[in-house]
Amino acid sequence: MRTKTLRKNKINVITLGCSKNLYDSEVLMGQLKANEIEAEHESTKDDANIVVINTCGFIDNAKEESIETILRFAQAKEDGLVEKVFVTGCLSERYKPDLEKEIPNVDEYFGTRDLPRLLKVLGADYKHELVGERLLTTPSHYAYFKISEGCDRPCSFCAIPLMRGKHVSTPIEELVDSAKKLAAKGVKELMLIAQDSTYYGIDLYGKRRLADLLTELCKVEGIEWIRLHYAFPAGFPEDVLDVMANEPKICKYLDMPLQHIADPVLKSMRRGTTKEKTDRLLNLLKERVPGIALRTTLIVGYPGETEEDFQVLLDWVKETRFDRLGVFTYSHEENTHAFALEDDVPEAEKQRRAELVMEVQQEISLQKNQELIGRTLKVLIDRVEGDNFVGRTEYDSVEVDNEVLIPAKDNYLRIGDFVNVEVTDAEHFDLHGKFVS
Repeated sequence: MRTKTLRKNKINVITLGCSKNLYDSEVLMGQLKANEIEAEHESTKDDANIVVINTCGFIDNAKEESIETILRFAQAKEDGLVEKVFVTGCLSERYKPDLEKEIPNVDEYFGTRDLPRLLKVLGADYKHELVGERLLTTPSHYAYFKISEGCDRPCSFCAIPLMRGKHVSTPIEELVDSAKKLAAKGVKELMLIAQDSTYYGIDLYGKRRLADLLTELCKVEGIEWIRLHYAFPAGFPEDVLDVMANEPKICKYLDMPLQHIADPVLKSMRRGTTKEKTDRLLNLLKERVPGIALRTTLIVGYPGETEEDFQVLLDWVKETRFDRLGVFTYSHEENTHAFALEDDVPEAEKQRRAELVMEVQQEISLQKNQELIGRTLKVLIDRVEGDNFVGRTEYDSVEVDNEVLIPAKDNYLRIGDFVNVEVTDAEHFDLHGKFVS
């Protein structure tokens, strides 16, 4: 058993869940570093005496992963491999009393808005002057860029407002300052994230100001790509489209989780839109921003989703031909509006429906990729993997979208550089190409 020592603390931060959690972990580690406390992200060296687990509580699978991780490190503490274990994030915010009862070996649980208190327990002071400072866990050429916290939307299936609270925008001036600091560190791509990015500004300025924010961020020297995630369809601010069309730094890419398209399901989901309005918006996006790549996320197996509802969804996916698409099976979440409904679609049927959607999307993706053969695209090099450099186009975000593979033996490319690549071959979710300049 490891004995306690008088050496300085070293903290291992484990992040589970989405990019917003990763951002929060980076802020935590930035504060620790400023307090001269050593911290690493998901260290494999097994030399940290304190572990902080930043949990996800969004859907069943994520909750299970978070609980398994907590149990693993609680056992490591029991075995003397670490001295202290702290838990923060969404799962802890939502289920703190239950977790304290079921896993008491954790030293303390914190919620999503408890950063100053967590820092104090870790022996650090919260430094207000460090707003916008983070210890990046991503490669140095791109960074997630959170523009707001929380959500005011009433979606029936979603527990995020329970865990993240009401919508709170970060002022434009603070975000521009943060972007300048990131650019000074070599960041070239900002991936804007929020629970609902299109709601940005209402709480601070009395109106949506996402377009103004994008315009100001485009002025930051060193930033070359700005990518917009998590747009909400109802009340979409159309002035954003003018910025996207006219500002070369704004990627022709939009991540808009639409969740469903059958009107009865949309109504029950409390999405504030209809199939007709959604189709009109998608047509407007394509018209105002020619060549835009659209990513969406769907939910299948929602309570009361009939075979007819699902067929409407499947036919719509075939017709709309999204560039990028992901699917979740419905997760019955306590204290949400939909929890009062009967979770009446069997799990096997949920999986079947999800697989059918992805089969359709796989073929759409292959066809779209094959159409790119022979074209030369601007590619940002992310990493070296095996025999290839791996990069992305402006139409692809990190981890969830397509990648471009360029043979390493024929080229010397630098991670973080933009290069021109001629597409020579295409798979369902990957492009192959050769460096041309």
